[in-house]
Amino acid sequence: MSTAEQVTTLKNRILELEQENKRLHDSVEYLTRKLYGRSTEKTSVLSIGQVSLFDEAEVQANPKAPEPDLKEVQGYQRKKFRGQRAEILKDIPHDKRLCTLDKRDRFCEACGTDLVSVGEEFIRTEVEYIPAQVRVIDYYRETFECRTCRQNGKPYMEKSPMPYPVIQHSMASPSTVAWVMHQKFVNALPLYRQENEWKQLGVNLSRATMANWVMAASRDWLMPVVERMHEHLLREGYLHADETTVQVMNEKGRSNTTKSYMWVYSSGQHSKYPVRIFEYQPGRSGKYPQKFLKGFRGFLHTDAYSGYRKIPEIIRCLCWSHLRRKFVDALPKDIHSPDATYTGQGIQFCNKLFEMEKTLEDQTSEKRKQERLKQEKPVLDAFWSWVDSIKDGILPKSKLGEAIRYARNNKEDLMNYLRDGNCSISNNLAENSIRPFTVGRKNWLFSGSPKGASASAAVYSIIESAKANGLNPYKYLKYIFNELPGVQFEREPEFLEDYLPWSSEVQAACK
Repeated sequence: MSTAEQVTTLKNRILELEQENKRLHDSVEYLTRKLYGRSTEKTSVLSIGQVSLFDEAEVQANPKAPEPDLKEVQGYQRKKFRGQRAEILKDIPHDKRLCTLDKRDRFCEACGTDLVSVGEEFIRTEVEYIPAQVRVIDYYRETFECRTCRQNGKPYMEKSPMPYPVIQHSMASPSTVAWVMHQKFVNALPLYRQENEWKQLGVNLSRATMANWVMAASRDWLMPVVERMHEHLLREGYLHADETTVQVMNEKGRSNTTKSYMWVYSSGQHSKYPVRIFEYQPGRSGKYPQKFLKGFRGFLHTDAYSGYRKIPEIIRCLCWSHLRRKFVDALPKDIHSPDATYTGQGIQFCNKLFEMEKTLEDQTSEKRKQERLKQEKPVLDAFWSWVDSIKDGILPKSKLGEAIRYARNNKEDLMNYLRDGNCSISNNLAENSIRPFTVGRKNWLFSGSPKGASASAAVYSIIESAKANGLNPYKYLKYIFNELPGVQFEREPEFLEDYLPWSSEVQAACK
């Protein structure tokens, strides 16, 4: 090898090492930001030192907003909003507490004459907390007899009807089971901590007993309702899906450290019947959504996970929030570097699309489609032209390179939301639905068995569907446990329609 060839080889090697060093620095910055930085994706500060791609007047929130008065910040003073306290407390019962003089003190200190009340003055409002109470209800059944029939030698007796128990041969009531579920799955309070709270109330209720209550009540009463909601979900034309990990103990043939998954499926933003269904599965294979969504035909909003490609006869709409997140993750520390300029431009393109979407939320489906093609299509065309213009100058293995590659590889599916006005630009609906599960998972850490994981999926389905339909989750759970036992829905499945979260009876009772 000649000297010139050796020099060229060394230069190429140095260039490779410099690129690798930059990639490693970017990875360290990214991981440090994930570990110690803010988790928000808000990008309001990105315009510092960068030129916007769009006219600032177009994105100004309120052009008529008054200029700030610097005199207002000379001293701190808490702002008072008239009527705010009354609005907060309007639905809470009020008790009047009159502070008065003791009868022995109602005399004039000057002449000794008895004092007479001449009026009262309002001073303040306080919110009082009343601790929870537990009481035991002993059920008795009354028996009736016809005395005339008995005198005629034909005794006739009749017993009064009894409400069906939520769990057979158990001291559980609809309210206690609903509260245990509400505390764990809404307030993310693990059963061992609930065990301590029950003990403070005077009830030695073990976590094992509560776990059995959750599984039995879910199996008997919640899962039939969820299955009925599943039927409605498959009739929708627009769905969202997402998945996250969950650790499940005692899975057959698997170690306890193996990852399992909780899947969530949601009806679209503009659906008539809001549905959120969770499903536990031992893996992340595409066969699971394929089986769950069998019979569904329409638009499916997801991330770019390839497993969803196994679902036949659907149109995938990928999430622009995921793409924006890729650019946010690629933000370098040095805002003056070329990568920072490229990353900021990518984020600004995405932000522009989301700003336009906000203005179309109240439009009809057809009008939304027309306005998207009119307003957003030019921005999308500019974005793809920009991607093609910079793709060759970006390190392929860098975070920015990953974002560009993600966009180019999924261009068609990212554009599919333009095909129908009822489609969404993001999969945030499914992500927001699964977030309560991820929050709870940080506290209770794992499910004790596959049955427990399936029960958890049923409870989350009921709770998140209740929220989506404007219901109080605790009231809805209690309503199901009060009313559904004794209903012959096995023989007449249509009876379950009256217990779905959008039924008029449920809406009236569970707000």
